[in-house]
Amino acid sequence: MESNSRSSSNNEDMSLPIANVGRIMKQVVPGSGKISKEGKQLMQECVTEFISFVTGEASAKCHKENRKTVNGDDICWALSSLGFDNYAEAISRYLYKYRLAHTHREQNLLSNNNNNKEHSRV
Repeated sequence: MESNSRSSSNNEDMSLPIANVGRIMKQVVPGSGKISKEGKQLMQECVTEFISFVTGEASAKCHKENRKTVNGDDICWALSSLGFDNYAEAISRYLYKYRLAHTHREQNLLSNNNNNKEHSRV
């Protein structure tokens, strides 16, 4: 019995918090709609399994390529490889925008640091 409780505990550690799952689900349910605890728990299990499935595929690709780090491109590849092309396309667009924003943020930080150095010299 003790191993079951440990196994259950490990599964909970790998799951998204139920409150987060509920918030995401609530965003698409009409205002008067409700979501049962059982519905949230089922979705939590499905999401956890989906993430594990996709990440496992991406990880296997990295392993074959002798890499240790799974990156966003690997996730996009795994989604497409597993037949989730619509998700892969959406995630690829998001990844592109994320990288663009990250690059702009870094450029702004560098620019601000250079401006601060120039002002401190004066």
